[in-house]
Amino acid sequence: MTVLAERTHTSARMTARQKLILVLLLGSQFMLAVDFSILNVALPVIGSGLGFALADLQWVATTFALAAAGFTLLFGRIADLFGRRRLFLAGMALLGLSSLAGGLATSPGMLLAARVAQGLATAIVTPAGLSLLTTSFREGPLRERALGLNGALMSAGFTSGAILGGLLTDLLSWRWAFFINVPVALAVLLAAPAVLAESRQEERPKMDLPGAITVTGGLLALVYGLTRAGEHGFADPLGLGSLAAGLVLLVVFWFVERRAAYPLVPVSILARPTVTWGNLAGLLAFATETSLVFLLTLYLQKVLGYSALATGLAFGVLGIGTVIGGVIAPRVLSRVGNRGALLAGFAVQGVATASLGLLGASQGWIWLLLVATFIGGIGNMVAIVGFMVTATSGLPDSEQGLATGLATMTQQVGITMGIPVMSAVATAAMGTVLQGVTVAVLVHAALALAATLIRRV
Repeated sequence: MTVLAERTHTSARMTARQKLILVLLLGSQFMLAVDFSILNVALPVIGSGLGFALADLQWVATTFALAAAGFTLLFGRIADLFGRRRLFLAGMALLGLSSLAGGLATSPGMLLAARVAQGLATAIVTPAGLSLLTTSFREGPLRERALGLNGALMSAGFTSGAILGGLLTDLLSWRWAFFINVPVALAVLLAAPAVLAESRQEERPKMDLPGAITVTGGLLALVYGLTRAGEHGFADPLGLGSLAAGLVLLVVFWFVERRAAYPLVPVSILARPTVTWGNLAGLLAFATETSLVFLLTLYLQKVLGYSALATGLAFGVLGIGTVIGGVIAPRVLSRVGNRGALLAGFAVQGVATASLGLLGASQGWIWLLLVATFIGGIGNMVAIVGFMVTATSGLPDSEQGLATGLATMTQQVGITMGIPVMSAVATAAMGTVLQGVTVAVLVHAALALAATLIRRV
């Protein structure tokens, strides 16, 4: 082994402290991913238990998504300015308290308030945790490995949440979907001060209030408009008005940042090709995969007649694929680079998803679904890790909170926009449920393949 190779090999090893940091932060991110999907299967039971009207059940998910997507960029920047560990601990404390409140809720109002608080906790913890992760590992193989494991566990958490939610609801109560967070949050709060180092700027600039107001308002309006469009179609006046207001506020935010003395998001960062194109790739990666889960849920339950728990178990194969994708992604990145990993991931995802257009009405087609989602999950996770590495590369540690805040915002908006867009496509093409799902799946595959045209990263 040459001296250079020996140095490279040594530098690719994690220290004992880095391993502890990785376990703590990955565990936290996994819990947040589980939290996003754990209530989906339990919604009908929650509705009957607390007296939700059927039309109001979607607000259990919507209030969480609004808070998580709307405030993530703001809290990512606050973490840069006032301390990432401090924000991380505050967010974990809020998550534990709001989960306890949700589990003890006795009315729809109490439950929705708890979901808003959980969404705010996610908006605080996710960018703070990711920036602690990226600043704990230098740019290169170690960071790529850490982000690969983070992506794998995050995606596995989305899948595990559906399965765990079904098991807890069937065996205990839907309230345990909330209570399960409390001991985990407490354990993280006890361990984090001894493991994580604080990082904040020595000189604290003023907060950009106009920028904070316009970007938060714009994101809230955009997410609400997308959610409204998913329920009532894109011709709904309130949904269209909200989308228009969101776009206007985001344009105003751009001009505010160009003039601000201490901008929330420096325009120079947004002008970086890695940040711009990396986040565009991430938007497509999250929008396509989460909407595919929605479409295949319709197929499994409405066409094949699967139960909610059986549907969740079927997606376990997708979860395994994403874990494998997260493990191999650093090797793909080291061999073909960021751009090559994005192109390869989207190409594999697109081809695998296109094969789902062959699905039929008999239960024998489940094998095609399992194989295609497994392979597509590998490709999607390689693309997601490529997005995270690209969107956070080439930036100093002082801007990692902002970069991870942008990436988290991209993730939340992608998750939120994918389902209403594909729902609208499926509804427009729906002579039968199978026909609508088939058309939407093919559109999904076309979007994934179109993402391979993103070349400027």
